[in-house]
Amino acid sequence: MSDRVTYDAADEVEVTTGHPREAEMPTATGVDGLGCHSGSEMEKAARMAGNSEMLDKFAVDYPQGPHDKPQSMCPAFGSLRVGLRMRRVATVLSGSACCVYGLTFVSHFYGARRSVGYVPFNSETLVTGKLFEDIRESVHDLADPEKYDAIVVTNLCVPTASGVPLRLLPDEINGVRIVGIDVPGFGIPTHAEAKDVLAGAMLKYAREEIEAGPVAAPVGGKSDRPTVALLGEMFPADPMMIGQMLAPLGLAAGPVVPCREWRELYAALDSAVVAAVHPFYTSAVREFQAAGRPVVGSAPVGRDGTAEWLKNIGAAYGCSAEQVAEAQNAILPAISGALAATPIKGTITLSGYEGSELLVARLLIESGAEVPYVGTACPRTPWNADDQAWLEAKGVKVKFRASLEDDCAAMEAVTPDLAIGTTPVVQKAKELGIPGLYFTNLISARPLMGVAGAGSLAEVINAAIANKGRMDHMREFFEGVGEGDTAGVWEGAPNLRPDFRAQNAKKLERQAKAAKAAEMI
Repeated sequence: MSDRVTYDAADEVEVTTGHPREAEMPTATGVDGLGCHSGSEMEKAARMAGNSEMLDKFAVDYPQGPHDKPQSMCPAFGSLRVGLRMRRVATVLSGSACCVYGLTFVSHFYGARRSVGYVPFNSETLVTGKLFEDIRESVHDLADPEKYDAIVVTNLCVPTASGVPLRLLPDEINGVRIVGIDVPGFGIPTHAEAKDVLAGAMLKYAREEIEAGPVAAPVGGKSDRPTVALLGEMFPADPMMIGQMLAPLGLAAGPVVPCREWRELYAALDSAVVAAVHPFYTSAVREFQAAGRPVVGSAPVGRDGTAEWLKNIGAAYGCSAEQVAEAQNAILPAISGALAATPIKGTITLSGYEGSELLVARLLIESGAEVPYVGTACPRTPWNADDQAWLEAKGVKVKFRASLEDDCAAMEAVTPDLAIGTTPVVQKAKELGIPGLYFTNLISARPLMGVAGAGSLAEVINAAIANKGRMDHMREFFEGVGEGDTAGVWEGAPNLRPDFRAQNAKKLERQAKAAKAAEMI
């Protein structure tokens, strides 16, 4: 690919009005722990169906953790949200009806205001190949260039395991791009990484379009300064804050990937530098590197993080030491002042599955908090290595691919003043009388970068820590209501039958032994 993106002269296109990202709502419906039938048997079936190459690629891009299936919500939710947030992009799911129901429900629960297409199937259409024909027919019916720039078709677990070949779909129909992806729970460990699957597929398509000739310019026009593309969804104020920090370097903030419309993909690939703010976008990074764009990890979070990030961005773009110093001097005193003005006092354990956990931990520590443990469901990558090193130098235990059991064990061992984590971690903390905050809603949905980020967490964190007395009162109030089999208020002793449980346990043990013996035959 050439060093620059060439835009054509006819850059006018009708763009339908999109909707701003709404704050994520609590997973009160239990989405945080949705059951999933993905696992080793589904992976075996997918390999038998000819998908070994794809699964081997997933294993490299998204190395598995301690479990053979995700502990968070269905991974496909991540890629689904990326498509639903884009203007003039239609989304079609192919999967079990129960999976599609859950995904569409939670998408609308989280603010999507757009229909999700669904191609149903039964055993006959799946095994005869009719399902693929139905998918192809559906995209032909949808491909209206007056309405759409692209159609995203996603295979969930069962079609992937059965080898439904989305790669055989046409690349475009009537000028509408067709992007087919597989997002199985047995290949993609988290919904955060599923965002990368679609972002990478779209960037690859856009990069090949650029190589073929001039492309449409961004709706707002091309920036008069070289831009820095930002990898990872973030609070809307963060790109603006980053843009202010980049100005002394002669740079501007570019598009945020995942993008909101197709043309932004071209502008992102045209950027001078790429900032992997969220470090798990392996597939997207590969496309940027194929386009010859340098990638810088970490983010301008806190004083130390901002100073180092500006230095690395300047080095990647070829800025002088004087320019870097000017950019640092323009922002670092204000960040230091904001951190000093909004201190956080207390011990905090932090975990989540968004990918920004290490950044938040850095900000908390610079605000004065003690953070002995940080767990993230995402993997270690070259782009979070600096964050890991900084945290470990501060005595923090950093756990990549952390399981729910890891996070709960750390919280119970530390007994912090505040536990920040996923829904089950917060639930466990509150049962122990420890204040808890849900990471996705109350932490990651806030500005983190620059001066705005330096003061954004203190109020909610300090208020939660101050609730310790209320948590103790609630524990006392509910003391004696029971838990597990004895949950609730009983007039007499609950009618427990441990003998039944022991009998069933023996049956299950015999079944497991028989299955293992059958495998050896």
